[in-house]
Amino acid sequence: MHAALSLIAILGLGPSSAAQTPATPCRPPSVVRQATSEQAVSAVRARKRTVVTFLGYSDADYEDREAMLKSAGSILDKFDPRTAIITIGATPAGVGAVYEAAKQRGFETAGIVSTLAREEKVALSRCVDLVLYIADKQWGGLVEGSDRLSPTSQAMVDASDHVFAIGGGEVSRVEYLAARRAGKPATFVAAEMNHANALKRAASRKQPPPTDFRGALGAALAQK
Repeated sequence: MHAALSLIAILGLGPSSAAQTPATPCRPPSVVRQATSEQAVSAVRARKRTVVTFLGYSDADYEDREAMLKSAGSILDKFDPRTAIITIGATPAGVGAVYEAAKQRGFETAGIVSTLAREEKVALSRCVDLVLYIADKQWGGLVEGSDRLSPTSQAMVDASDHVFAIGGGEVSRVEYLAARRAGKPATFVAAEMNHANALKRAASRKQPPPTDFRGALGAALAQK
């Protein structure tokens, strides 16, 4: 069996033909323990839906979470749950909260995440339908010492039709700019990371307290 078709068989998923109800319940995800970037893209594409990807902060979280969710809601309302699937990074932290908002609107959801999440026992969102673990030695971004996307980020970018970043750190910066270079519609919404989290992280690393909370993506775009 072809690798992509084999992956779909494992998932128990095929192209969707039925219209989604206005709201669908959150439930445990179907999990593929490991997939290549290419298999992950094929699995998401097999849903025959427009792939709408959200980028943003994860553990850094948001200074104004409600504002982030409001922005995400406005974006979700531009798409039809019957024809679009929402993709994020599989975990519930930070921008992962958008999963629940998506399910409330009846969207199917998918998550693309590094196998580091499994190795470090990072919880998955309870509102993601399909999780694809990508064999990767890092969480995403550029492969160290190169200008190549890591396997996780490559899958995230290649699977996407539309990219929306609400704030975002270094991995989001790399993925957002890569999506733009690939000619994919990419929209940025400014949002500050959680100040307390940023200060705590700097202290734990014996670094000076930060004064700029725009995140790596916001700072990069401000320079252009």
